[in-house]
Amino acid sequence: KQVLFHKLQKRWNKDLKGKTVTIWGLSFKPNTDDMREAPSLVLIEKLLEAGCHVRVFDPVAMPEAKKIIQSKMADLIHNSALYFATDIYDAALEADALLLVTEWKEFRLPSWAVIKKTMSRQIVLDGRNIYDKKEMEELGFIYHCIGK
Repeated sequence: KQVLFHKLQKRWNKDLKGKTVTIWGLSFKPNTDDMREAPSLVLIEKLLEAGCHVRVFDPVAMPEAKKIIQSKMADLIHNSALYFATDIYDAALEADALLLVTEWKEFRLPSWAVIKKTMSRQIVLDGRNIYDKKEMEELGFIYHCIGK
């Protein structure tokens, strides 16, 4: 559950303070609002503890995630450190890195041209291995996936 967090730490030599990180997908699996054992919860907590600004989006699980996060991580949420976005593009706005955590169909074919323009840095960490590394790099993204 912490693989993406450790990849981010490695990218910035463990200094994540002040970085803006987008998380796409909060639920345990697509097509549900099930937050039990959701990797996103561990990831959000670690990012907030590291001093990141976190922008999140999930097509279905936002209300459930918001309740859980606000009850379990209230002491970590300050100075707009956590933002619940309205869509994938809002979530990616001014992000230093984008992390795909749950593979919703909405995340399969975004307009990468729009995402690239709105992000501060074009770094994508694909926790579900749904994107093609060569294609992402040709589009100008620094791309990392799991196990490859």
